Amino acid sequence: MTERSPRANARALLALTLSLAALAALCAALRIPMADALVYRAEGAAVANGTSLYGFTVTSWRLPATYPPFAALVFVPSALVPLPVLKAAFGVGNAVLLAVLVLLSCRFAGARPRRHHALAAVALGLWIEPVFQTLLFGQVNLALACLVLWDLSRPAGALGKGFGVGIAAGIKITPLFFVLCLLVRGRRGEAVTALAGFGTTVLVGALVLPGASVEFFTRRLFETGRVGKAWIVDNQSLQGLVARLLHTAEPGAVWAVAAVAVGAAGLWTARRADERWALLVTAFTALLISPISWSHHWVWCVPLIAVLWAEGRMRTAVAVAVVFTARTLWLVPHAGDLDLRLPLWEQPLASPYALVGLAVLGWAARRPLAAGSNVPCGEGQSSVSPVGRLSARSSSASMIR
Repeated sequence: MTERSPRANARALLALTLSLAALAALCAALRIPMADALVYRAEGAAVANGTSLYGFTVTSWRLPATYPPFAALVFVPSALVPLPVLKAAFGVGNAVLLAVLVLLSCRFAGARPRRHHALAAVALGLWIEPVFQTLLFGQVNLALACLVLWDLSRPAGALGKGFGVGIAAGIKITPLFFVLCLLVRGRRGEAVTALAGFGTTVLVGALVLPGASVEFFTRRLFETGRVGKAWIVDNQSLQGLVARLLHTAEPGAVWAVAAVAVGAAGLWTARRADERWALLVTAFTALLISPISWSHHWVWCVPLIAVLWAEGRMRTAVAVAVVFTARTLWLVPHAGDLDLRLPLWEQPLASPYALVGLAVLGWAARRPLAAGSNVPCGEGQSSVSPVGRLSARSSSASMIR
């Protein structure tokens, strides 16, 4: 086994190198604009130049700033480097963040993969559609997922646990839903810490950009249409699914009732689930009930696959990986308003991620009540699954070196 490890590591490293090279060549050939990175750059420039943060649009899609003022402060350095350097930084940075997310997901799942398995996972993970789209758009989804997963998977009592969630929410509001999960699980200290982190970002934004802060939290935050059209296949949230299913651009009360029901069901399930599934359920519930959850927001599929694999559910893990790699949402007719005219048989193809999210909630809700379900990972329960312990015993000589 140990003699094969160097060869296996070399083959996996070669596969990763070829995967990265293919991705770079594709980006160069298609002249990928990294549209979201350009928006971040414009936000940073608006702060640096003292111009209106929410008054500009960039790229041919006329994209505006949609994040809180604190995010614009974080993006200031992006306005100070040449555009080619910025694009290269986003590309390399997101590839590295995928590797970090894979390792964090394995630790979170209680698995200890060999080095060649981890390298192979990153090589394949680059082509999972949410990850691939994050790379192409120059998005920050991987960074936020890494921050939240690292923060909440730390042992109970870890210094400042929850603060990372608050910082993530200060960049993109959606992670605030994790605070509700902490509260329903009786983790009030961590919830307060998360709110303190978020409050810190709001305070910093208000001190540096008072006008933009008032504008965002009193007006822009509620303009969901500003982000984009909710009914297009790009949107894999519950609202997108309902809008396409009902063939209406404004699902209105139907979506609102569904979102409240799913949100309540998600919190109920998170309260009674074990630590791993509680965190996954919370992540997928947040993605479902958010008015807009673009396909590249669903990078939480990576820890989901890791947990399924560590629990010995290999077929399910492979099936989930296939769903998030197949890109069926782009195969259905979606030019113009064709998204609203899809027949019933094409609806699952147009909303695969939302359906996976609902399946995760349904399956987790049917699991037996976890003993000590409110106990954080690392306190009162083993943080290594049976599969992880078996792997640790059988291959301790060839673990990550």
